[in-house]
Amino acid sequence: MKVIAFNTSSRLDGNTAILIKEVFKELKIENIGTELIQLAGTKIQGCISCGKCFERKNAKCSIDDPVNGYIEKMFQADGIIIGSPTYFADCTASAKALIERAGMVSRANNNMLMRKVGAAVVSVRRGGAIHAFDTINHFFTISEMIIVGSSYWNIGIGRQAGEVADDAEGINTMSVLGRNMAWLLKKIKPGETIEK
Repeated sequence: MKVIAFNTSSRLDGNTAILIKEVFKELKIENIGTELIQLAGTKIQGCISCGKCFERKNAKCSIDDPVNGYIEKMFQADGIIIGSPTYFADCTASAKALIERAGMVSRANNNMLMRKVGAAVVSVRRGGAIHAFDTINHFFTISEMIIVGSSYWNIGIGRQAGEVADDAEGINTMSVLGRNMAWLLKKIKPGETIEK
């Protein structure tokens, strides 16, 4: 089993990555493979509504950038985490671009992400995180994925890089999320072996 996570922050190894890695700690304890892709420094654009994914039905977007590789990794994974800081009360433009294009390709190809386990992870300085959290979860629900919950909404508070580690409740929420995600994956795919 494997979980792929996308850190859509412009900051490499910042607060969002810290939160995702807390989820990963619990997954690794349960022998579930993990991979973190950080979009910092990667330029991706949103869907251009060309309709080629519906014409070709080849599980690819017509735009030639890293997103096709991300979509393939989503398809191969059992679980998907999308992590985002909160920018103007929503997820990042990179998160939205990934959601738009992966979502359209999935829908064009018989809902290829159906029944995968999804979790949103959001870092925030102060407010707006629930909107970002909802945006990501809307992608999971329209993709017919199964959303895993935690002891609170999957949010960690911190502004400067590393400050989220001081949010004890946020860190605990990520730990619980990891345990719940591992439990759900094992219920869905009992006896499945780890993938590196």
